Amino acid sequence: MIVTIDGPAGSGKSTAAKGLADRLGFEFLDTGAMYRCVAWAVIEKQVDPTDETAVVRVSQQIQITFSDAHVLVNDKEVTGLIRTPEVTEVASVVAQYPGVREELVRLQRDAASGIDIVSEGRDQGTVVFPDAFCKFFLVADPQERARRRHEELQAEGKDVTVDEILEQIYQRDQRDEQRDVAPLKAADDALEINTSILTIDEVLDQLEQTVRERISS
Repeated sequence: MIVTIDGPAGSGKSTAAKGLADRLGFEFLDTGAMYRCVAWAVIEKQVDPTDETAVVRVSQQIQITFSDAHVLVNDKEVTGLIRTPEVTEVASVVAQYPGVREELVRLQRDAASGIDIVSEGRDQGTVVFPDAFCKFFLVADPQERARRRHEELQAEGKDVTVDEILEQIYQRDQRDEQRDVAPLKAADDALEINTSILTIDEVLDQLEQTVRERISS
């Protein structure tokens, strides 16, 4: 059984997907981390992010592994390294390339084969798993998304202003929504939830209730 949670950066989809997977006893697939891994490898190898051919080659050459709460690229621990603002920006660029998306979609489908899984991203319900059992699309006000991201970065000791993050969010939303391949949008059959004024437990309660009701019916 596959449950998808899509939405823009800062909408809370990663936290919600992890929490829902725990509540349901499902596996969790962090597809956003996979694109960040490609971006990190591009930076590490000093590849120009605008060189599409070279970036696609990098995506085909690296091995991405999830182990408990850790992310590894070619057996190197990158869990914290892939969450920097620089990687975030490059991830949004490389995610536009059809060759990169094709490679990672293949890996995502392989990862979900034969298991119960909650998968989060931007195109999980529209492209990767169009026949998913249950689909959600989370949204939140840009200002709230920027505030959440600012808190995360402050906790990591990174000095970035809310205004800088807000500008990055607007730019990333525009790229994600306007790209030719797998643009960010809600699937026609996805339930949209605005998380702006909801606690994580309130979000999880809605998600879990919906999934369990569909299972029962």
